Amino acid sequence: MSDAVIDINEIIKFIPHRYPFLLVDRIISIIPDQSIVAIKNVTMNEPFFQGHFPNKPVMPGVLILEAIAQAGGVLMYKQAKQNQGNGDFLFYLAGIDNARFKRIVEPGDQLRLEVNFIKAKREICKLSGLASVDGQLVCEADIICAKKGV
Repeated sequence: MSDAVIDINEIIKFIPHRYPFLLVDRIISIIPDQSIVAIKNVTMNEPFFQGHFPNKPVMPGVLILEAIAQAGGVLMYKQAKQNQGNGDFLFYLAGIDNARFKRIVEPGDQLRLEVNFIKAKREICKLSGLASVDGQLVCEADIICAKKGV
């Protein structure tokens, strides 16, 4: 297992997302070809809180899923670079299966995003992900992504 921390400066080299849509702040663990654990710090400064229940700010579920997918994108990108060398490509979200939400996410929470590689066939990959806060499950889903050249 690699305990190497990947900071935001490295993350932006692996995925194209930028503020306000970059939803991964740090990678705390990555095991090539297997799994990744990432962190998303949720602050009141997030632009979506202005309109998503202003009197009771709640992180939108679709953005929790996007955060899981972005962490998975880092895993897949690192995996593809390691196995295939140079090349310009991205991993796009192609599907979400079995998504379930268990609790809300509020400002001040820290999302722990855990994504496991399930399988790949040609340019399509399947991942299993979950998000938790303080050890409590927030969301779980299967993520399908497609590798495309840029």
